[in-house]
Amino acid sequence: MDALKQGADALFILMGAVMVLAMHAGFAFLELGTVRGKNQVNALVKILVDFSVSTVVYFAVGYAVAYGTGFFVGAEQLAQNNGYALVKFFFLLTFAAAIPAIISGGIAERAKFWPQLIATAVIVGFVYPFFEGIAWNGHFGVQAWIKSLTGVEFHDFAGSVVVHAVGGWIALGAVWLLGARRNRYRRDGGIAATPPSSIPFLALGAWILTVGWFGFNVMSAQTLDKISGLVAVNSLMAMVGGTLAALVMGKNDPGFVHNGPLAGLVAVCAGSDLMHPIGALVVGAVAGVLFVYMFTLTQNKLKIDDVLGVWPLHGLCGAWGGIAAGIFGAKAFGGLGGVHLGAQLIGTLMGVAWALAGGFVVYGVLKKTVGLRLTQEEEFDGADLSIHRITSSPEREGNW
Repeated sequence: MDALKQGADALFILMGAVMVLAMHAGFAFLELGTVRGKNQVNALVKILVDFSVSTVVYFAVGYAVAYGTGFFVGAEQLAQNNGYALVKFFFLLTFAAAIPAIISGGIAERAKFWPQLIATAVIVGFVYPFFEGIAWNGHFGVQAWIKSLTGVEFHDFAGSVVVHAVGGWIALGAVWLLGARRNRYRRDGGIAATPPSSIPFLALGAWILTVGWFGFNVMSAQTLDKISGLVAVNSLMAMVGGTLAALVMGKNDPGFVHNGPLAGLVAVCAGSDLMHPIGALVVGAVAGVLFVYMFTLTQNKLKIDDVLGVWPLHGLCGAWGGIAAGIFGAKAFGGLGGVHLGAQLIGTLMGVAWALAGGFVVYGVLKKTVGLRLTQEEEFDGADLSIHRITSSPEREGNW
């Protein structure tokens, strides 16, 4: 019976890992559909190569930083319990690799290729797993300290803060240091419009992410006996809440409509195992409004050229999700309880502060040493030609 349970658990978390792996195709197509045509190849290559670098670094260093255990032992030991430890690594790797995928959308169209891979290695090897270990493995007694203050630990079931807020706030540092795309903001105060290059590809990316997210959230139980239909339905309700709110707030703009479900899903991760479905609907709707409002504000007023809006989407909606778990996870709002708003505020602020500092340090050092930006000519030609020596449709362009 134990062998059957071990095999079932290994299969369960492997299915989750594969579903979140598929989400990286969603990241790729979301970026591909948003950026201009001359940067589409770069979007596709970045996501795949970032994932590959993340895998090697997280296997060699990052997982040990977060969980204090590594894989430099014999295969016989690794294969114990149906290789559960390995597939758990695979599952958690897909979370870690989401960080550079998030950042990629913010720095699109003007970032150098190789410096970003260096940043990926440092972030996935240390910056992200350091906080991951604090939140999910009790490192340095931080969770015990929060519990001594509030009575409970900081709760983040599937990574609203640990993954999304951390990724979004690191990205803010990178975007800030990189600067806006050339001619994006004119001296006369005008803003050059850069509409999505392909709404169908953008929508495809959003749908792939949305479907994969049910693996991201539900399989965060990590063993079959802990699976909860509540997580699945809460994810569903937050998704539709974000969609409908973005539809109204964004005045039927398809770019906002397709990012709406992602905003809702980002926000519900932390408390998806605790909230009532109606609470999840509200959390998702607030996230949809927050994304549309803050994306518009950052682009038009603050003039922060975050191409895919990853700071509003992941950074702010992720932080909202961490806080919302302390509100809508409470029994007073129909939740299961066991959370405290104070604990959620402390944990969320810690994650935000660590990520923001990490983003500025990592990208600040790279800016001073190897540089972050393409040259003016390379940016004008586009990252596809400048970096990869090919465009997304060379035959058509050749015939024209």
